[in-house]
Amino acid sequence: MNVGQKNSRSIKLLCSLLGHSRQSYYKSCKAVEKEALQSELVIQQVIQIRNEQKAVGARKLYIHMKPFFKEHGISMGRDALFDLLAEYKMLIRKRKRKVPITTFSNHWMHKYPNLIIGFVPTAAHQLLVSDITYIGLAEDVFAYLSLVTDAYSRKVVGHWLNRDLSAEGCIHALQMAIRQLPKQTCPIHHSDRGGQYCSFDYVALLNKKNMGISMTQSGDPRENALAERLNGILKNELLEQRYVSFAEAKKAIDKAVQVYNNKRLHSSVDMLTPSEAHYREGELKRHWKTYYKTKKEVEYV
Repeated sequence: MNVGQKNSRSIKLLCSLLGHSRQSYYKSCKAVEKEALQSELVIQQVIQIRNEQKAVGARKLYIHMKPFFKEHGISMGRDALFDLLAEYKMLIRKRKRKVPITTFSNHWMHKYPNLIIGFVPTAAHQLLVSDITYIGLAEDVFAYLSLVTDAYSRKVVGHWLNRDLSAEGCIHALQMAIRQLPKQTCPIHHSDRGGQYCSFDYVALLNKKNMGISMTQSGDPRENALAERLNGILKNELLEQRYVSFAEAKKAIDKAVQVYNNKRLHSSVDMLTPSEAHYREGELKRHWKTYYKTKKEVEYV
């Protein structure tokens, strides 16, 4: 008697003891095999989706995968997908992250009015916009990136990564921006009302270069929308969420700024790179639509 015959007799005996036919036994085996294959297919599809959307959760995955389920004849509800992802340890656990505050406007120093409401620059070097954002380092430590952007071309003309929120980082970024200005050029400088931009040394540098000093008048991000948009592009498209060291973050930021200025096409400046737009004049065509616009909204955003 060969192995196959022995297995067949064993299955027959087991089925008789359990009160099932061999047909139902083989049917259940095929169902288990089919379920395993379907699970593997689903997991592979989840991996493919997360190659592009790293942190997409199970609820959104289920919506994404409905056409996939239909195409492959897979019947799987949302709870079943949750269970499968849990089995493979693929559920996204969102951690509460400490987000540092970069703007402290409740201080005694003089705050300047907003000079740029309705102002639309027609060339580079007319309006500079400054802001600070945080960069994640190891063990929930943060560094602080100061940026100065030309509002006409969207080019980053000054940047500096600092270990703390002192005005030093902002001053270094501003000095870099000043070095690229043509002689006798006196742009408006716009920022939020943070203590760094109201500090004596920062304001003294602006006055030395005869720049107009403009600041937001409220916490509305639309008053400094260009800077907010740049922060989002750098952090979401060109930078990692966290770096092992300050030196690594600094190197990555230098590279990201170069890519942003010289390679990334910008829909707000006629699909040119910021470096290309920096040498143009006149109105640059926008390749996007404004769906929600208020009187407070700055026109050049």
